[in-house]
Amino acid sequence: MRYVQMAVRHVIPNINTEQAGVPRAVKRVAVVLKGYPRLSETFIAQELLALEEAGLDLVLYSLRSPTDHEIHPVHARIRAPVVYLPEYLYRHPLRVLSGLLAALCTRRVVRFVRVFLRDLARDMSANRVRRLGQAMVLYREIASDREWIYAHFLHTPSSVARYCSILSGLPWSCSAHAKDIWTTPKWEIREKLDDLRWLVTCTSANRDYLAGLARDPGRIRLLYHGLDLDRFPGPLRNHVNDGSTPVSAVRILSVGRAVPKKGYDVLLEALAGLPGNLHWTFVHVGAGPLLEDLKRQAAALNLDGRIDWQGPLSFDLVLEQYRRSDLFALASRVHSDGDRDGLPNVLMEAMAQGVPCVSTDISGIPELLRHDFNGLIVESGNVKALSEAICRLGRNPALRNSLGREGRRSMEEQFSLEQNVRPLVENFGG
Repeated sequence: MRYVQMAVRHVIPNINTEQAGVPRAVKRVAVVLKGYPRLSETFIAQELLALEEAGLDLVLYSLRSPTDHEIHPVHARIRAPVVYLPEYLYRHPLRVLSGLLAALCTRRVVRFVRVFLRDLARDMSANRVRRLGQAMVLYREIASDREWIYAHFLHTPSSVARYCSILSGLPWSCSAHAKDIWTTPKWEIREKLDDLRWLVTCTSANRDYLAGLARDPGRIRLLYHGLDLDRFPGPLRNHVNDGSTPVSAVRILSVGRAVPKKGYDVLLEALAGLPGNLHWTFVHVGAGPLLEDLKRQAAALNLDGRIDWQGPLSFDLVLEQYRRSDLFALASRVHSDGDRDGLPNVLMEAMAQGVPCVSTDISGIPELLRHDFNGLIVESGNVKALSEAICRLGRNPALRNSLGREGRRSMEEQFSLEQNVRPLVENFGG
């Protein structure tokens, strides 16, 4: 092994891997992302921009190439360079081979191999091998002045960050959200929590679950996403429609991917259960694998003429939908594989525009919506309760206006981006 290292060391760019301890003021961060840019992850883009504006020097490393045709305006403001790691290792043999040779040049390779083989024995999958290859490429190509590795999501990105940290000696940390927490095996979570310096997560439910798996619960910190309220200006809408006539039909909006955890099948059942003398229309914004199934369900429920399937939209068009709507509905639930929402950004966006929201009692949603104060909460999966809550809001413009005002105030007082990015910057030592 020593001779292999000596033979190739002179062709491998020197990277700074010998730093010990935590720098007094970490400013240069390598950010590992599953995919970038993504319209469905604007909360991550908001955070990245805020970190840049706070003085951190970022380089973004994406495990996947972009697939969205549209980008959010905030993506255009982010200055950090983006490096796309090999999504399929066999398509980039030279990068992977260079990463392997670089890994062989570090004395940490023994622990790196030992940790990987232990993981592979419990997760014998192609994805596990892909993480190994991407981590070696990341180690080989990571900017020489990086001081920290920061991963968004506790599953694949944090595996790549952890393996690279073992090779480089750089400290690493993670932001955990929803599916990545609840679908990752407990053994993997425990070992990652033992290795990282700190982890932030967006709900108390997430924090409590992760703290229960951590040897050092103090490493797990609650930090809400926060919303850049400057992007949601203007006076709040005065809601007047009461659904009593077709002219005053209530406009119901939902924004989200058509996936099981969003509960759109439940929402359609609830809409079908609304009383016949309540006039309404429903607008859905988003794509997803279940979209065609939902359209067929809507047809079977005789809802076709009342539903406008908009598909994915640019931010400006989504913002226009918020401003035109009377109420926002999201029937989030826990899927059979454990996947669930954390703190849905779309609820915060609706509240920022003064749109009253009705949603369910899972994860961090009750931390955002307080029943009968700034929104309505119903039991997840309870079609009748959801239908009654939508009907109650639809018939009562005064209630909608009251909840909408309190929703905006809640965003300003507790969930603004400025308030919630400051502790994150401090975590990096800035």
